[in-house]
Amino acid sequence: MSVIKHKEQRVGIFIDTQNLYHSAKNLYHQRVNFQQVVKDALADRRLIRAIAYVITTEAGDEKNFFEALTKIGIETKTKDLQIFAGGNKKADWDVGMAIDAVKIAPKLDAIILVTGDGDFIPLVEYLQIHEGCQVEVVTFGKSASGKLKEIADDFIDLDQNPHHYLLGNNRQGGYQNNPRPHQERKENRREQPKTRRIFRQKSSE
Repeated sequence: MSVIKHKEQRVGIFIDTQNLYHSAKNLYHQRVNFQQVVKDALADRRLIRAIAYVITTEAGDEKNFFEALTKIGIETKTKDLQIFAGGNKKADWDVGMAIDAVKIAPKLDAIILVTGDGDFIPLVEYLQIHEGCQVEVVTFGKSASGKLKEIADDFIDLDQNPHHYLLGNNRQGGYQNNPRPHQERKENRREQPKTRRIFRQKSSE
């Protein structure tokens, strides 16, 4: 299916923050550059709403993160991390994110879901069939649901250019342009003396 993107298109972006955070952490051991993700996903269209769904912890370490999102025009909706008597923890925004997308859909032409969670497949189908919205999915493809990628009208795979969507470089992540620069320089230094010896032998003959 061909996807249409033009400047007058009204766009809503819904960010499954936990899903994207853990994908980047597990794949590349890095944090996500949310500003770049939103910019490329929007593609110069009219942004109506951009909402990030975030889980807060008792330590409150997310404050700086919230402020950073607000500065780049992303709204944040927070929910406390639930800790049960047995020690189990629950952090889930799926229902809240889906309800918001359905409520705002009548005012949008395109909806961008920043997630790889297959639980959103029924939401994608509903928005396409009943709301007539173009639904686009943005996430790291390696950790995304295959069915979710398949049914979306458009899919942006952040794995195609990961360093563009991550904060900082990482030697453990496996996506450096030159993974063994020091080894290559050592190999070059070992080759040079051999060349000089050959030249000396030729000149003595």
